[in-house]
Amino acid sequence: MTPKIGKRIVADLKKRSEKGLELAKQILQAEKMEHPTLRDALKHYITYWNDFTHPGLFSIACEAVGGNPDDVVLTQASIAMMAAAFDIHDDIIDKSKVKHKISTVYGKFGIEIALILGNIFLIEGFKLFDDSAKVLPKVKEKEAFETVKRLTFEVGNAHATEVCLKKEQKRIALDDYLKVIEMKAAEIELDMHQGALFGGGEGIEVDTLAKLGRIVGILGILREEFIDIFEIDELCQRIAVQDLPLPILFAMQEHNAERKLLSIISKRKITKSDVDKLVNVTLEAEPVIKLKEKMKFLIEDGKRLTNNLPKLKVKTQLQILLSFMLEDL
Repeated sequence: MTPKIGKRIVADLKKRSEKGLELAKQILQAEKMEHPTLRDALKHYITYWNDFTHPGLFSIACEAVGGNPDDVVLTQASIAMMAAAFDIHDDIIDKSKVKHKISTVYGKFGIEIALILGNIFLIEGFKLFDDSAKVLPKVKEKEAFETVKRLTFEVGNAHATEVCLKKEQKRIALDDYLKVIEMKAAEIELDMHQGALFGGGEGIEVDTLAKLGRIVGILGILREEFIDIFEIDELCQRIAVQDLPLPILFAMQEHNAERKLLSIISKRKITKSDVDKLVNVTLEAEPVIKLKEKMKFLIEDGKRLTNNLPKLKVKTQLQILLSFMLEDL
């Protein structure tokens, strides 16, 4: 797969997200926020808010069952808002002051404003979701709300588990890390379940896209963990808060690799050549090779699930998206 294909995937998701994201921004900017710092925090987040993953995957799932994404832009906007709330709160949990060279709300305005702004996004998102769900038949409306509750609780439990694991002073089992990632992936399952449900999907179609969402979510999280070992700024930030990328933790299960990696991450200043060495040691470690094999199995499982989808174009898009998850890793 060429880099051009990866760019096409991103471009498609961005295009699919445009209407929902723009509506979400308009609704939030119209809200009355009297405190100037809170207004500034909202403006800062919205300026750099370009989430194409959640609303984009919602759109794909909607189209996959024969729905028209333009008919459910209100729901798409609500999905974007709720995802943004989790994003803002996650930055607090992870102590992420900068992401992609841009200050987070937590990093620029502090924990209190970040908490308040995250809550605003969450409340506004749930309110919008409630309004949009009224168009569904009663049975589907009930399913929509029950799914939101079940999967958002699972995401919350994932973060709580992760926080507790990090506080333990013993070596954490790799299976525990993978379980947390699987639980976090409920957020993407929610996007695709709701996209299928609001798109008019029934039974097996909704279940299939929900399962695909879980797989895409797991793969996406693992991919981001790999990417963080290549980017020196992100890597240094994670080392500073003792939140090492997952591939490094996996590699450190090997004694020889652990020794080499510790000699790098314990430096006061990490250079580009240090990062190159760290990447090589990490990717050559047997536990990391096995982790990538797990990702390959998940990709194949996801592709098999797409065979249950009737629309060839969407099926192909999802298969390309799945394959992309290991690109350049």
